[in-house]
Amino acid sequence: MSTSLLYHGWGLRGDRPCRTEFQEGAIAFVIGHAPEKLRCSCCGSGDVIRAGQAPRRFRGLPMGSRRTWIALSVQRLTCRACGRTRQATLGLADPRRSYTRAFERYALELSRHLTIFAVAQHLGVGWDMIKDIQKRHLARRFKHIRRRGLKRLAIDQISIGKGHRYFTVVLDLDSGAVVFIGDGKGAQSLDSFWKRLRASRAKVRAVATDMSPAYTLAVPENLPQAVHGFDRFHGVKLFNDKLGDLRRHVQRSAETIEQKQVIQGTRWLLLKNPENLDDDRDERTRLDEALRLNQPLAVAYHLKEDLRQLWEQPGKRAAGKFLTDGIKRAHASGVAMLKTLGNTLQLHRKGLRAWYDHRISTGPLEGTNNKIKTMQRQSYGFRDPEFFRLKIFAIHEANYALTG
Repeated sequence: MSTSLLYHGWGLRGDRPCRTEFQEGAIAFVIGHAPEKLRCSCCGSGDVIRAGQAPRRFRGLPMGSRRTWIALSVQRLTCRACGRTRQATLGLADPRRSYTRAFERYALELSRHLTIFAVAQHLGVGWDMIKDIQKRHLARRFKHIRRRGLKRLAIDQISIGKGHRYFTVVLDLDSGAVVFIGDGKGAQSLDSFWKRLRASRAKVRAVATDMSPAYTLAVPENLPQAVHGFDRFHGVKLFNDKLGDLRRHVQRSAETIEQKQVIQGTRWLLLKNPENLDDDRDERTRLDEALRLNQPLAVAYHLKEDLRQLWEQPGKRAAGKFLTDGIKRAHASGVAMLKTLGNTLQLHRKGLRAWYDHRISTGPLEGTNNKIKTMQRQSYGFRDPEFFRLKIFAIHEANYALTG
């Protein structure tokens, strides 16, 4: 083997080949330090004295199906310039690692397409080594997340396991990258994010969240210059939740068995858009019958259908008038749950109208949350919380496709 092959094949510089050995189906390349290349690892001086050796083996790139090892007796050096005794600097591997940098790069490339277990099985190593390689790589990449250029954000929470464990995730809507992960789901989970955001001097223009009180208070307090809006998804979800509560209340208080039977099983019919009702299954007929038998349910259903048009108005002014009319109708309905809905709409009036200033939503973040759950399910959970966080920071680079 030549020095050129060591350099071009394995990226080894400053070492010279000694011999090649074949051991139990593996290939071992025994190399040694070039004396003229020895330098003090502290000050870089070449005025050193040899002070013993320590034999080590490093996992190298495979050759076909054959495993390879790089065997090297690491030289200890006493420096005349600084007086310290240290091991010579290794060009082939990072400190305290049993594999070469070339092997690490190859494992990372495979990890873009395969699971940790599949990569470990292909390379003939333990899965913990591949996981360590991935974790170190992700820690280097996301040690400092750039937040200065953030303009539009989405904030939401995600359940990460049993026992009501949550993460609060902040997404950059322009790049699709996760820029912060906080423990829990309350306002305090974002405290460190606000500090880092102020330190970065980012000029955030708009923030999309759900209607949680934690966000409606925290966002205006920490980003007073940003537009805080609620998107269509959470607005419609609010209407549907109130309609579902009313349907259950009506079913429980129905006076006759016939009324209970008609209302029972109409939950999805009430939530469906009218244009999506299936006439072949008589869904429209069943819905009309349920609405005919209960006036409060009919009022709530038609109000919900009207309020769906809130996000289809020609402008912010028209949306404000439309919302005012909907709130008045909810209060005039005489239905307690609709009055509560009207109060909620009035409370979040500013955020609902703000959608016309910046038409952003938490939809991309909902998709990211689904990616996180898919990754967690495919991995059968994560025992290392820090590794889980780092994988979430890189989730925007992952692609999940349906198979079969």
